[in-house]
Amino acid sequence: MGWQILRILAVDSSARPASVAIVEDGALLSEQYTHTGLTHSETLLPMIEASLRCAKLTLENIDAFTVTTGPGSFTGIRIGIAAVKGMAVAREKPCMGISTLEAIAYNLLGQDCLACCAMDARREQVYTALFDCGREEIKRLTPDAALPLVELGLLLQETARRSIIFVGDGAPLCYQAFAEQLTDAFLAPEHLRYQRAAGAAFAVLRNQIFCSAEELLPQYLRLPQAERELRKREEGSA
Repeated sequence: MGWQILRILAVDSSARPASVAIVEDGALLSEQYTHTGLTHSETLLPMIEASLRCAKLTLENIDAFTVTTGPGSFTGIRIGIAAVKGMAVAREKPCMGISTLEAIAYNLLGQDCLACCAMDARREQVYTALFDCGREEIKRLTPDAALPLVELGLLLQETARRSIIFVGDGAPLCYQAFAEQLTDAFLAPEHLRYQRAAGAAFAVLRNQIFCSAEELLPQYLRLPQAERELRKREEGSA
């Protein structure tokens, strides 16, 4: 099915920050961002309303919806996907799910670097992927993965042939671990470090692969904690 995509409303609630953006023909019209620690169920709908109001648009003016589908907070991802599905289904509009790590990489569009996008997965692990960032495009180099820091360090030593910029909420952890062994590595500044809905929208414009709301699903790199604990109990009682 073909869609004419002019305006995209994007949502990110995959971690502690939350954001909403509206992009039209590659230009950012409106963006709302918060990093206050309030629950996404409290902040997301008011942010959507504020973004539309600032752009002088309604949901009927939106051609497609996108949301970061993971990795990240299981609860946050579900909230974002539910919000986008609700808006899209009611208006029979297309959707697109974008990797949270890919959305983060778009913070560095225009830089000449290798982006190491990392989100803290706890237990000395990160959700991570590597991207080649140029002046006009972002190219994925590795798939999203949950890696121990040691394995990521080896991957960077094998892959890196240029400046590395660590970006994402796991960036400080990676920079602290690898700065001494990677001489041309840098920590992204605070204002470029976290995922934003605008990055998801720009990634959508590059990919142009849409789906129905029913096909929009979370992309978890590992099982939720409750399910992992249940499996441990089941294995222990076997």
